[in-house]
Amino acid sequence: MLVLERVGKTYPNGVHALGGVSLEVELGEIVAVIGGSGCGKSTLLRTISGLDPSSEGSVVLDGERIIAPHEKIGIIFQEPRLLPWLKVADNVGFGLGDRPKSERAHRVAAALKRVGLADKAGVWPRELSGGQAQRVAIARALVPRPEVLLLDEPFSALDAFTRADLQDHLLDLWTDLRPTLILVTHDVDEAIVLADRIMVMCPRPGRVFEDIGVDLPRPRDRQSAAFDFAKRRVLAALDRSLQRVPSGAEDEPKAEAGAALWW
Repeated sequence: MLVLERVGKTYPNGVHALGGVSLEVELGEIVAVIGGSGCGKSTLLRTISGLDPSSEGSVVLDGERIIAPHEKIGIIFQEPRLLPWLKVADNVGFGLGDRPKSERAHRVAAALKRVGLADKAGVWPRELSGGQAQRVAIARALVPRPEVLLLDEPFSALDAFTRADLQDHLLDLWTDLRPTLILVTHDVDEAIVLADRIMVMCPRPGRVFEDIGVDLPRPRDRQSAAFDFAKRRVLAALDRSLQRVPSGAEDEPKAEAGAALWW
């Protein structure tokens, strides 16, 4: 289990990015994090990953406190960040340097097959489309078999068709391996398609505003009444989160609906 206990983050310049975020995530659960600009979504992922440890509170995975990058935690960024001097197979196997050569080759080949890129093992990253490059990034993150996989808006730079295709690929991979997924996204539809729970955050500092369960069978029909109901519930929570007045700021005027853009 992944447990966040009153996690806070204040940067050296005085920016209070996170204010007491508490969360429990079960093994194999998919949690989407969504909220307005400046609510600390990416900071939260970096804190969980150990790349940017918290100023307050703790991140604990299976009883172990996370204060630095950990082999059980993988992360995928908005950009694929492939190493241009390595071919696709070598990019995917980059984190398996401590494994025997035969095992490394087998796991890389299996990962590329899962993301539909078995025929691209010997090509350079520059020869891939944006969607293919992000598939390679997903394969690279999953090949070490992390217990927790963090995704920071991994599909936001892609067109709608490619984004939907990669969402399906991600769910297929999750079904095979069942890692815990924590996904930051600005796309409400994407959050509902993928997540078991949607955590709506509010800004200044970033806090959990509402935790919404998504009890819909997979694969999820975007055109169904149940999907539309879930979407309206999330949008309503986002709207309320942006109107919330922070503690100690009761005299400040609340933003009118639509005055602040959550995306």
